[in-house]
Order: sequence, then C-alpha cells, then structure tokens
Amino acid sequence: MRRISTLTRAAVGVASLALAATACGGTSSDSNDSGGSKEDLGVAIAYDIGGKGDQSFNDAAYAGLTKAKDEFGYKTADVEPTEGETDADKEQRLSSLAKQGYDPVIGVGFAYGPAMEAVAAKYPDTTFGIVDSVVEGDNVASLVFAEEQASYLAGVAAAKATKTKTVGFVGGVDIPLIHKFQAGYEQGVKDTDPAVKVIPQYLTQTAEEGGFSSPDKGKAAAEGQIEKKADVIYQAAGLSGQGVIEAAAKAKVWAIGVDSDQYKQEALAPYRDYILTSALKDVGGAVYALSKSVQDDKPLTGTQVFDLKVDGVGLSDSNPKMAEVAGLTDAVAKAEEGITSGSIKVATE
Repeated sequence: MRRISTLTRAAVGVASLALAATACGGTSSDSNDSGGSKEDLGVAIAYDIGGKGDQSFNDAAYAGLTKAKDEFGYKTADVEPTEGETDADKEQRLSSLAKQGYDPVIGVGFAYGPAMEAVAAKYPDTTFGIVDSVVEGDNVASLVFAEEQASYLAGVAAAKATKTKTVGFVGGVDIPLIHKFQAGYEQGVKDTDPAVKVIPQYLTQTAEEGGFSSPDKGKAAAEGQIEKKADVIYQAAGLSGQGVIEAAAKAKVWAIGVDSDQYKQEALAPYRDYILTSALKDVGGAVYALSKSVQDDKPLTGTQVFDLKVDGVGLSDSNPKMAEVAGLTDAVAKAEEGITSGSIKVATE
C-alpha cells in the first residue's frame, strides 16, 4: 500500500544548494530579536480556519514548516487566523510576513486566494504559495492536490470494511473542493461494492458558519449517520472531523481520517482503535518542497499538482486492524495501480 513519504518526489527533484540567509534583527515568531532592519528569513505560513491543532490540514502544513526549519536552520513564522476575518485582514497578514522578509510566504487554504493575488503583485521579489487554490502570478506557486484519488482509496477501504452495507461521508463545507473528496469516495465505494449505500452530509454552506471548526457539528452529523446504520464514516471536515471520530469511537464503528495520518495524532489517541485509515494529503511535503526550492534559489511557481503518482496523496496503513479486514489491503493496492496507470479515472464532482 502506498503511503506518503516525508519527502514528496517534488521535493526530492529540487537541487540542493547552500543556505544563503542573513541574520540581522527580526520579527519571526521563533525569535526574540528586536533589531529594526529587515531580515532574509525562511518560510512563513498563514493558517486556514481551525488553525494549528486541528490534527489535520493545518497541522500537516506546520509539519512541513518544521521540517524546513530543522533542515535549513532558518527562522520561521506561523500565524493564526481570526474569527470573522475579511480578505483585507488576510491581505494585511500576508503583507506583514513579506515585509518582514519571510520567503516563501504560504497561505494555507483556498480562502487566501484574493488576498494573495493582491499581495504577490506588491512583493514581486518574494515567492508566495497557496494551498488548494490556483492564483496567477509570476511569483506564486499554487499547491493543489488530487484529493479525489486518496478519497477513492478511502472508499475502497470503506466498502471492504462495512458490515451493514451503509457508509457515511461528512464534509465540512458544501464547496467544490470538498465535493472532490465526496466524489472520489463515492466512486471508490461503488466500484468496490455497488450494493453499499453512501450517506453524504455537509455541516454548513459557508466556512463562516463553522463547518471546518466545530467538532460538535461533526459529532452530531456522525451520530445521525450511525443511527441510519452507517458503520464506516469518512470525514473531510478539518477540526470538525474530530467530532466525527469521537462519535464513531463511542459507537464502536469505523472512522476514516483526512489529510494527516489521524491514527498517529496525539489528541485523537483515545479514539485511534476506531480510525481505520486516513486519506492522506501531503500538505507538509508541499510546504517543504516550496521552501526548499526557494532555499535552492530555484523557486517553484505556477500550478504544482501533488497526486498519487508523486506520493502527494495516499492512504495510511498505521492501524494494524486495517490488515485484518478481509480483502482490504489487496483491493486498495489494486486501486492504486489502476489510478496511477490511468485505467481508473477518478471523478472530481
């Protein structure tokens, strides 16, 4: 079974050169210096809704930042979002990081799109990155993922693991990005066992309503699906997904995690026996790859696609109970081969 490595192939393909940063004073989040001049600093990330500690999307980005910091020995910054913030707030945040000397500056999440388009034009000598969206600009790298491919594998696993022939999907917000997760999952389920029913549900219509940041909403949705006999529930809901996992563990049914290997997340340790697997999305690898490209003075720009072929997405196998489900491992391996060879075309909507 294919698992995401700590280095994506995109990162491996970037040539390694010596570090060329200077240290002059600073405003980095991990520095107590108070000098007034601009530093030539390392990577900075601005978090999406839910912030650090979501055990999923944002934490994956932080892992990439940490890897870059440890390897290159430079300063970093990671900045939390604020409740009810506007595009102008995001623009100010990105501008501040660029002005301080961070390079690259990465917005974690599609919500940074309008702000990044404006700020990148003002700081042409800084490389910007955005996760999950495409922003045009000579100095912008759009870091996008084939979420539908990992979700297809999750659907294969769910179809093999269900005993009730009913599985669930909980999406955080009803938007095109999360539709990719649902589409891939449903296709994987149906291709594996057409008799299995999928119950889809979205927590909110907009991110401002808390679809990605409300574990209570996730828990309630999962409980409702469990009442309808779902015994495997895949969640693509950010911080809200913790509630889905909690509800699944309480009912002793399977949950499928997302983005990070949630079986390994310390905050979810009480529920890990019921986390069958996780649909992985190597946000950390993408953050690291962009950081390394800037470090090597060969900054990535344009649309960078992280798919199954480059280990940008995948399925975790950390839970040993996964191997005990009859036929699951072989079915997932066959699906991986089909996707990478092109014989399986995974829908995105």
